[in-house]
Amino acid sequence: MNPLEVFTKGDPSAPLEPGLYMVATPIGNLEDITLRALRILSKCSLVAAEDTRRIRILLNNFEIKVKTVSYREQNRARATPGLLELIREGHAVALVSDAGMPCVSDPGAELVAACAEAGLPVFAVPGANAATGALSISGFPGDRFSFLGFPPAKSAARRKLLEEVSSRPEPLVFYEAPHRIVPSLRDMQEVLGDRLAVAAREMTKLHEERIAGRLSEIRDSLENRSHIRGEFTLVVAGLEDSEAADIGDAELRRRYLALLAEGVEPNEALRRLAAATGRRKRELYGLLRSDKEEEGE
Repeated sequence: MNPLEVFTKGDPSAPLEPGLYMVATPIGNLEDITLRALRILSKCSLVAAEDTRRIRILLNNFEIKVKTVSYREQNRARATPGLLELIREGHAVALVSDAGMPCVSDPGAELVAACAEAGLPVFAVPGANAATGALSISGFPGDRFSFLGFPPAKSAARRKLLEEVSSRPEPLVFYEAPHRIVPSLRDMQEVLGDRLAVAAREMTKLHEERIAGRLSEIRDSLENRSHIRGEFTLVVAGLEDSEAADIGDAELRRRYLALLAEGVEPNEALRRLAAATGRRKRELYGLLRSDKEEEGE
């Protein structure tokens, strides 16, 4: 079989099939737009965009003249029926988000579901993606990972999410805003343990940066800056790669006493150790209790 037979190529002269086209846009560098995305955007009847001003910059750069409409979380219920009607009439509609692939931490899932329910075709036009881009430069195994998007803004809800995923063996991938990255790193360190991680800032943009190390080291690096700018994609080692299995009983005891010295309640200290090591609270309680008995405490 000719290897080239696995590929297809669109006909620039042919009109687009009616349907919804989920088009990936660059996450920073305009050169990351695909040839297929440019063809779809230039030939579709309408581009529905999360931010019409932002997509207009992209369209103008490539001299694409097409009508745009707003499609965002706040107006999706009102906008969806009109987009469905256009597709029914035989038009091709492209949906784009501010950056990357629509529906990945962005609006669009409801529109896709509505198209499916109406029997209208939906096409993926893949491209740049911050989550997979950051994973590729993390050094962690990429055969599987958990994408968790933006964690909750409130610390209590964020910590609850982290507790739920603390025992997963695969890398954890998060998005985070610059004004919340330090508090998020602090919660991650306390709940997950001081795991290895990579923070990718401003990916593919002029001031892109890769910060690698322990969660505490990344947090310290950012806390020492007068200003933190740019969106972050954070890849945190899963439990398998967090060196939790190498934590001996003596180290567990040391960490437990250190938490108590910080004023953490005993039950909370056990919970944090369990999350950081993948061991059960009951097991840790039994271990630490036996240590006390041996020491005559």
